[in-house]
Amino acid sequence: MHNLDLSYHLGRRTGALGKAIDRGARGINFILTAMVFNLFPTTFEVAVVTGILYYKYGVAASTIALSCIAAYTAFTFAVTRWRTQFRVQMNKADGRAASQATDSLINYETVKYFNNEEREAELYDKLQAQYEEASIRTTTSLAVLNFGQAAIFSVGLAATMIAVANQVTSGITDPATAAHVLEATGISSLAKSLTVGDLVLVNGLLFQLSIPLNFLGTVYREVRQSLIDMSTMFTLLELAPTVRSLPNAPNIHIDRSNSSVEFRDVKFTYYTKDPKDSLLKPGKFICDGLSFKVEPGQRVAIVGESGTGKSTIVRLVYRFFDVSSGSVLVGGQDVRSVNLESLRHAIAVIPQDTVLFHNTIFYNLQYGNLKATPEEVYEAARLSNVANAIERMPHGYDTQVGERGLKLSGGEKQRIAIARALLKKAPILVYDEATSSLDSITEHTILQRLAEVTPGITSLVIAHRLSTIIDADEILVLRNGRVSERGTHSSLLSQPDSYYRQLWDQQRSGILPTNITSTTDNCNSNDNHKISNSDS
Repeated sequence: MHNLDLSYHLGRRTGALGKAIDRGARGINFILTAMVFNLFPTTFEVAVVTGILYYKYGVAASTIALSCIAAYTAFTFAVTRWRTQFRVQMNKADGRAASQATDSLINYETVKYFNNEEREAELYDKLQAQYEEASIRTTTSLAVLNFGQAAIFSVGLAATMIAVANQVTSGITDPATAAHVLEATGISSLAKSLTVGDLVLVNGLLFQLSIPLNFLGTVYREVRQSLIDMSTMFTLLELAPTVRSLPNAPNIHIDRSNSSVEFRDVKFTYYTKDPKDSLLKPGKFICDGLSFKVEPGQRVAIVGESGTGKSTIVRLVYRFFDVSSGSVLVGGQDVRSVNLESLRHAIAVIPQDTVLFHNTIFYNLQYGNLKATPEEVYEAARLSNVANAIERMPHGYDTQVGERGLKLSGGEKQRIAIARALLKKAPILVYDEATSSLDSITEHTILQRLAEVTPGITSLVIAHRLSTIIDADEILVLRNGRVSERGTHSSLLSQPDSYYRQLWDQQRSGILPTNITSTTDNCNSNDNHKISNSDS
């Protein structure tokens, strides 16, 4: 699943996926168990019973028994194929209910914020009702199957018993008939041993055969369902990622001397053929002829309104998606032509939304570099200004962070993300609004420390707080999927009609668009613009 690209994981439902994998694994186990402990022993038992019937009671008894078994098997297979549709519907309903429950619990805080507990319960009850309805249909069809199986076996048992009873009766009351049977069939044991005990023996044999036969119907039904579950799981396993390395693609070798990032006339859209999964209309590009270059060691910032493609740039650099046209180059090499794993080793990303594993703080910190020593982990925590907060906790670095890190504040999670990125020690560092959850004092401290420990590292900074990027070597302003303005902070402010200056003035005055955050830093531009202390 981790080998599949981001587009798949953005559309999947975690609960349904977990159910499919679990059922598929159990299906494999059931089929192997059924073959070894049910199918082979039952086949052997049927052969032995019909052989005894033929040897002791002639062709008629064995033929009736085999006909009964054949009819029983054919009926079981036919009805099971018919009722499989109900089992499939039941599984789908079960998967939807499980997915809804998982989604609701993952978003526990959102549910609480909007007082929608009853709404979530109603949704789950509705899906459970669909599951119960499908389950009733499945159970009803099972009753039809069991009734038919019992009827066929009862008829076969009665016919066989009547045939043998006639032979027993003939053997007791008319010895001449027994002699005639011997002469006609050539089976001496038939003429010599037809007693009431044989009738009891036939009854016992057939009832003994009914047990595995009845279970064989269940096995066939479950085998068919297991094959469906396995097919679903194997379909998942056979999914090929759309973003992957070319065969024999070379590793990319990046260090601080050649760690450039370049976009050449890039066009990209989130449009897909499935309207339900598409985020854009046909022909609409989130990046539309985007071109820029970040030289090795440069710190380049990208700003713009929400929806202009800033975070998309991060995904394209990291090759979560491939461009529709144009090319993305890292170290002068097209990212599509190099080994994907080596490319991602060369880039560290501080994401906007930090999700942590349900484990200790130390585990989540060290996840950035599993080979890092404890001392390196502690130093990264210090540089990201999270060490003091961790040490104040009763269990320190062994503190469990909870599901998705919900026990920690947004700022603490973001500082852990910064520490992880530092531990990776990559020559290219991408900040995707890396300090959006921090207060201004902490933000200033962290940025100062990052500047000290990352000299020579190529930095690509996605920012909303313009005060965090005034020292950038170059600032790119995105509008309509392209770079509309570029330059340093002071040069962009010196242009009276520039869009960057509008954003700056909006933040300075505290009149902000919904996607722009105010800042508390006091910074002077060359035209005496200042940012007021407006953050709380």
